[in-house]
Amino acid sequence: MRGEQLKHLIIGAVIAIVIIVPLGAFAFVNSGMYDVGASSPHTKFTSWLTHETMIHSVRHRADGRTVPSRVFSGEVQAGFCAYEAHCVDCHGGPGVARQTWVSGMEPSPPYLLDVTHRFTPQQLFWITQNGIKMTGMPAWRNSMSDEQIWQIVTFLEAMPEVNSARYRQWRSARFCSLRPAVASLDTARR
Repeated sequence: MRGEQLKHLIIGAVIAIVIIVPLGAFAFVNSGMYDVGASSPHTKFTSWLTHETMIHSVRHRADGRTVPSRVFSGEVQAGFCAYEAHCVDCHGGPGVARQTWVSGMEPSPPYLLDVTHRFTPQQLFWITQNGIKMTGMPAWRNSMSDEQIWQIVTFLEAMPEVNSARYRQWRSARFCSLRPAVASLDTARR
């Protein structure tokens, strides 16, 4: 008799999982109960779930990518200019705040001053190239070459060594419009 009860319990659990859970999820989605407004933060569970999913997805997809050999000072120069053109508004820079409209984004784009402690160069390349769904982080693969994306990664690797005064100096000197004629930024690393 006990085996028969266990069999019925298992069948009931399978029916619940196969039928009731999807119906509950469907009802929840259609109820409009979940606040999708960017003006309110995600629940702790939603934040955890989406962040962990992103971390593991990036690690999985970036594995095996080869980091090209790079000429450091030239890549940092080009990466600074690409970062200024495409990234600084959302992510800020050393001593440079993000644009005020970024505070209306959920989740808020992270500052990238220490991003190399959390992601490998391959992972940073993948994130920049492919973007992150539901975060506002665009995929740059259609508007930037792989070389330009690697230049941004090189700049991100150098950014912890660039103090705020140096970064603001590069910005105010309009370095990017003069880039071919300007001396190496590698002196900032000394």
